[in-house]
Amino acid sequence: MIQAIKKFKSVFVIIGIVGTVFLPKVSYAYPVFAQNAYQNPREATGRIVCANCHLAQKPVEIEVPQAVLPNTVFEAVVSVPYDTSVRQLSGTGSKATLNVGSVLILPEGFKLAPKERLSDEIKAKTKGVFVQPYSKEKPNILVVGPIAGDKKGVLRDIVFPVLSPDPAENKNVNFLNYPVYVGGNRGRGQVYPTGEKSNNNAFTSTASGQITSITPADAGKTTVVIASATGDVTLTIPKGLELAVKVGDTVKNDEALTLNPNVGGFGQEETEIVLQNPNRVKGMIIFFFTVTLTQILLVLKKKQFEKVQAAEMNF
Repeated sequence: MIQAIKKFKSVFVIIGIVGTVFLPKVSYAYPVFAQNAYQNPREATGRIVCANCHLAQKPVEIEVPQAVLPNTVFEAVVSVPYDTSVRQLSGTGSKATLNVGSVLILPEGFKLAPKERLSDEIKAKTKGVFVQPYSKEKPNILVVGPIAGDKKGVLRDIVFPVLSPDPAENKNVNFLNYPVYVGGNRGRGQVYPTGEKSNNNAFTSTASGQITSITPADAGKTTVVIASATGDVTLTIPKGLELAVKVGDTVKNDEALTLNPNVGGFGQEETEIVLQNPNRVKGMIIFFFTVTLTQILLVLKKKQFEKVQAAEMNF
């Protein structure tokens, strides 16, 4: 009986591992790499660690309110420019659509807004998009993706519902001007977190010499033979890569034998947001009201004075 239970547990563990590897959840596709490897996705230099794997630079835009009140839900909108006509090289060597993802680094105290605090408008904008905290220790950092690019255009707007903190409840928060950092990505990376290169790179030669043979290999791969000074060197090029050389060409060591398949990239941007004191807002309203009322009274007083002067002159 005990042996049967152990066997059952072993089978269950194997099924779990297979399911994790071959059937990953959408939200766990590539943000999990950074979540597992880095306690904080923003390095001391200001660089967001996603750039360590996604080497190409691409633009990203962030839009937040200029100022927010305490304990208020607002939208942080990240725009990732994305060309829907472009297809990327998948891990299996086939062509696939580009996905997009983003990481939003908010000030301490800011966090993902609870579902019960979301308006119907925000719920509609975030439908089908799973936003999660980076970790339990970093609830102010939010990640999302990968998600399919917008089929209607070349921009993919990702809406993060954010809840602002209340300094009355959180003594570590003050009414100040805070920085907000964002990273946006489209497509696969060129380097795995382990340091190994993915197939989303140009394949380079490991020797100098002349290409004597290019032949198809199993599983869609290609075999290239280079006659070098020390003998023939045989290279196997992964499936899906497009050759940039032909038989008879002379190549140097570390020279690209294929075109660069990468069509994606990562970008980061920053902006600012003000946590506004409600009392200051009320004070400003009262001040402007007082100034406006004073100006109106001065105008009325002036007109009254002019009428008195006109009456005296007529008399």
